Amino acid sequence: MTVSRPVVTRFAPSPTGYLHIGGARTALFNWLYARGRGGKFLLRIEDTDRARSTPEATEAILQGMRWLGLDWDGEPVSQFAGMDRHAEIARAMLENGSAYKCFSTADEIAAFREQAKAEGRSTLFLSPWRDADPASLPDRPHAIRLKAPRDGETVVRDAVQGDVTFGNAQLDDMVLLRSDGTPTYMLAVVVDDHDMGVTHVIRGDDHLTNAARQVQIYLAMGWDIPVFAHIPLIHGPDGKKLSKRHGAVGLHEYAAMGYPAAAMRNYLARLGWSHGDDELFDDAQARAWFDLNGIGKAPARLDFKKLEHVSGWHIARMEDAELLKEIAGFRAATGAPPLSEHQIARLRPVLDALKAKAKTLPALLDQAHFALIDRPIAVEEKAAAGLDIVSRGILKELTAAVQNASWERDELEAAAKQIGESHGLGLGKVAAPLRAALAGRSSTPSVFDMMLALGRDETLARLQDQAG
Repeated sequence: MTVSRPVVTRFAPSPTGYLHIGGARTALFNWLYARGRGGKFLLRIEDTDRARSTPEATEAILQGMRWLGLDWDGEPVSQFAGMDRHAEIARAMLENGSAYKCFSTADEIAAFREQAKAEGRSTLFLSPWRDADPASLPDRPHAIRLKAPRDGETVVRDAVQGDVTFGNAQLDDMVLLRSDGTPTYMLAVVVDDHDMGVTHVIRGDDHLTNAARQVQIYLAMGWDIPVFAHIPLIHGPDGKKLSKRHGAVGLHEYAAMGYPAAAMRNYLARLGWSHGDDELFDDAQARAWFDLNGIGKAPARLDFKKLEHVSGWHIARMEDAELLKEIAGFRAATGAPPLSEHQIARLRPVLDALKAKAKTLPALLDQAHFALIDRPIAVEEKAAAGLDIVSRGILKELTAAVQNASWERDELEAAAKQIGESHGLGLGKVAAPLRAALAGRSSTPSVFDMMLALGRDETLARLQDQAG
C-alpha cells in the first residue's frame, strides 16, 4: 500500500527587486494548493546572485507576501546559506559516477562553440574530459559537470503541460559546481527542493526546460521527483508578455492603486485558473476549489476592468473592521498619514453606503472626503456656483429647522423636503447647496448620510459657515 506524502509547496523568488505580479500569482497558487490540503507552504529566497541580491529586495518580497496575506511555514530559507550542502551533493555525484571533473577553460569553451558555429554543427559543448581516465586528470581548478545521458529522452511529467519530452542529445552536461567551488543555480534548486521535502513544484513555464535538466539530477541521486506544474506566464491586454508598458507590474503598485488584498487574491487566482464559471469567491472557497487540473495552458491576460469588478465585489462584502484595515494599508502604501480617530468615527456610519458603490479604496475615500476634512471647508468651483443668495437662505432656514431635531434620517429628510416645498423646489435642488456646505463638492454621498455621520454640532457649524 502506497502512503502519499503530505503536500509541501514552495515559493522561491530571487531578491533582485520588487515582487512581480507574476511571482505573486505563483506564490498564491502554491499557497492555495498547500493550504487546501493541510500541507506546508515554504518560502526560499534564491539569493545566490550576490551582486544583485539585496536585503532591501528580500524585505520588499516579504512585505509583498504579507500584504497579499500569504503566510508561510517556518522561517524563509536562504539558498546562499546552503552552498556547502550543494557542493557536497556535487561531490557525491562525482563519487557515484553521474558527474565528472571538467578542466576546460572559458576560452576553450568559447573557441569550441565558435568553430562549431562556423562548421554548422551544434554549439552544445561536449567536454573532452567526460570520459577521461581519472589517473590522467591534472591537479588544477576544475568544474564539476553532470554526466547527462547522451541517448534517449528525458520526460518531464507535468500536471499542467502534460508529458513534455526532451531529446537528451539536445541537453548538455551542465555545470554543477564552478571552478571556484560555488554551486550553480540548477544544482542548488534541486538540492534545496529535496532537502525541504517539496512534493509539488508549481512555477512559471519559463522554467520548463530547466525541469528537464533538474530531472536528470534527481535521477542521478536516486531521489523522488516532485510533481511539476509549469503555469503559463501573464500577458498584457494585447497578448504580449507583461511589461511596464502595460502599466503596473509590481505587486506594491496594486497596493498603492487601492485594490484590497482579498480582491487581488481572488483576481490572481482566476488569472490562469478556473473553477467552472465562478469568477467571484472568498479565500475559503479558493482553498477548497483550487487544483492543478484547473490551470489552463494558454497565457492569461491582465484585465483591469475585471480587476475593478472583483475589487468592488470584495469591498462591498467587507466587514467595517476589515475595510478600515485595508484603508490603513492603502494609505501606508501611498505614504499618506493614517486616519485620525475622529476621522474614523465620522467614516464608520457611512461605510455601508460607500462600500456598496466603490470599486477601489481611493474611490471610496474620495466619496468619504466630507468625513476626512475639517472646517473651514474649501468649496470647489462647481459646487460654489450653486451657493447663490437663495441657496444660502435655504441653508439658514434648514439650520434653524434642524437645530432641535432628533437627528434621525426621517426627521432630517422631512425638514429639508418641507423647506424645499415652501420655495417650490424638489429635494434635489435643496440637496445641492447642502452638498457644497457639508463637503465642498457637488458629487457626494447622500446629504442625510453625511449629516448623520458628521453629527449635529459639526453639521450645524458647516451649514452656518456657508449660510453667512
